Amino acid sequence: MSTLQGRTSWQVTRSVWFAMFMREAVSRTMADRMGWFWMIAEPMALIAIMVLIHGINDGGSRLLTGADLIPWMLVGMMGFFLTRESMMRSLGAVDANKALFAYRQVQPVDPVLVRVYLEGLLKTFIFLLFVLGGLLLGLNIFPDNAIRALFGWLSLWALGLGLGLVVSVTGTLIPETAKITRMLSLPLLILSGVLIPLNVLPHSLLEYLMLNPIVHGLELMRLGFFDSYRVTHGTSQIYLWLWILALNALGLLLHTRFRERLKAQ
Repeated sequence: MSTLQGRTSWQVTRSVWFAMFMREAVSRTMADRMGWFWMIAEPMALIAIMVLIHGINDGGSRLLTGADLIPWMLVGMMGFFLTRESMMRSLGAVDANKALFAYRQVQPVDPVLVRVYLEGLLKTFIFLLFVLGGLLLGLNIFPDNAIRALFGWLSLWALGLGLGLVVSVTGTLIPETAKITRMLSLPLLILSGVLIPLNVLPHSLLEYLMLNPIVHGLELMRLGFFDSYRVTHGTSQIYLWLWILALNALGLLLHTRFRERLKAQ
């Protein structure tokens, strides 16, 4: 179907996404002078704290098989932040762009897709900076299997998109769910095996933690970075992608079903 200007629907959609992307990119990177600093400082501060707790030579390294402590933590943190921030940025995407819904070309799902895409680009750039910095410092952080590591990174990105699509609808229509989602952000950092190897936990507890799809994504990405790394028992690529497909399908269905309510909310 063509528009009155002779452009196809896909061309109109691309124009909308590009305009929203530029708006979000400028707002995210230029509005706050400290924005870039905090993107880099947060994982660095967490790594420094955990290294002090574990100890570089004895405490943490003995808990890992086939990976060094600092690179292992860095890969896990960046993968987790990619998923978490994609979800958290999606929470306010609909409300922040409500004025744009006066244009019929703009749909509530558009700001969610644009924000997750932008978040992925920013996190990828920052992650590459950390990898480069680690290599200059002599850390073993270059991926042993780049294809597997990239696939794990993209899988976590897709998982964040699915979570973002769902919470952007539920958080807008039911504000209490947005508060719950924000409250779960910190516990997820611990329960996803970002800072502590889950292999050291009792099996009775581990079988429940392995229900969390983020764990599977992080472990698969770590395996791409460290060929000899022993992943947590029960890690499954199929399980991860069942979650990704289910969440993305559910999120798109929710946006289609409640599109008019989201516009009027």
